[in-house]
Amino acid sequence: MGKLNFLEEAKIVVSLKDEIHKVIIGQEYMIDRILIGLLTGGHILLEGVPGLAKSLAANTIAQVVGVHFKRIQFTPDLLPADILGTEIYNQKTGEFVIKQGPIFSNLILADEINRAPAKVQSALLEAMQEKQVTIGEKTYQLDKPFLVIATQNPLEQQGTYPLPEAQQDRFMLKLKINYPGRDEERKIIDSFTSDESSEPDLRKILTREDIFRLRKVIESIHLDENIKNYVLDIVLKTREASEYISCGASPRASISLIKAAKGRAFLKGRDYVVPDDIKAMAYDVLRHRIILSYEAEAEDITSEKIIANILEQVNLP
Repeated sequence: MGKLNFLEEAKIVVSLKDEIHKVIIGQEYMIDRILIGLLTGGHILLEGVPGLAKSLAANTIAQVVGVHFKRIQFTPDLLPADILGTEIYNQKTGEFVIKQGPIFSNLILADEINRAPAKVQSALLEAMQEKQVTIGEKTYQLDKPFLVIATQNPLEQQGTYPLPEAQQDRFMLKLKINYPGRDEERKIIDSFTSDESSEPDLRKILTREDIFRLRKVIESIHLDENIKNYVLDIVLKTREASEYISCGASPRASISLIKAAKGRAFLKGRDYVVPDDIKAMAYDVLRHRIILSYEAEAEDITSEKIIANILEQVNLP
């Protein structure tokens, strides 16, 4: 793809963000990462206390990208069939027919995913990895694009269940969402309490075909061999013997880090990846894939501290 064509494609990011910011004030980090997930086909896990616009951001982005959207509220009494669907007996025909669940959509908001037990959480595993679901004895392909944006509350809150490691590994990025700054929160207050506050009319900026086209553009972004080796050095470092790490990142982490870095480069208007793209995305890609030991938890060593230490140790290309 020529330089001019690439720059034209990259301009769509500006239009997307302008439309999203009609509803979402601030939260640049969260919006950028969700767009990276959408444009590279990677699922996103958002963690933060209630009230930080996690669900609102997912809903808003669904409106501006022109895809079919479903929200699933996870609760302790939710069943796998409530997500996937179930077989229903048709008395007239004497056959079983499938009633499809909300998973049959393009963009899924799995709200408060860790309020449901592991059996329900694992119902998403096949859908997230193979883009298909099995109901009874039949397997059904899901429509593309298919993306899961899940929100979860911090584990210290009441009524939460930790996500199994296999479930966490399916998410390309895990974002830690923090409180807005004072100025941002003032704008939020003014926006939602003024006499002129109303629901903005959001335009659809993308179509499904646009998403597929942009994914190919991002795949074509140049990745130097030295950058690939830099990614490998970082991920392999998580697997070295350490008293603080009981399990390092899987090969899926290497793939996710490269895809996420290409997505960030695209958002920055570049057709090549630089080391800063890798460093910027390393925390979101690795924080949920490094399983800490009991020693780490006892000494208050977090995955963020381990990632920061690894990035200091690994030489830049």
